[in-house]
Amino acid sequence: MWIFAGMVALALGVIGVIVPGLPTTPFVLLAATCFAKGSPALHQWLLAHRYCGPMIRDWEQNRSLPLRIKVLAISLMLLMTSLSIWHFAGQPVFQLSLAALALIGAVVVLRIPTRSAT
Repeated sequence: MWIFAGMVALALGVIGVIVPGLPTTPFVLLAATCFAKGSPALHQWLLAHRYCGPMIRDWEQNRSLPLRIKVLAISLMLLMTSLSIWHFAGQPVFQLSLAALALIGAVVVLRIPTRSAT
């Protein structure tokens, strides 16, 4: 179950790279936690990953995100969501859905503990 949950979380994190408003970081961190409990080999693979590894190691050491990373994550979500909302002009259902997803993503990122220094 832990491996399955980790795979789902990792898949959502990868989708979050593409889909505006869906945060990547919390899902990658959740995947690492699940893999740590279910598969040490997959956990080590994530720790050694070029892009995910530093973020996961930092999280495991500090259990928080630097302020600059949170600002960057929310800013990029806002930019991509704004572009997507503009692209769907005249389709209020899509626009409201994107805005709601972005709001949820921002809340998730804001709820992660913040530290001032990197």
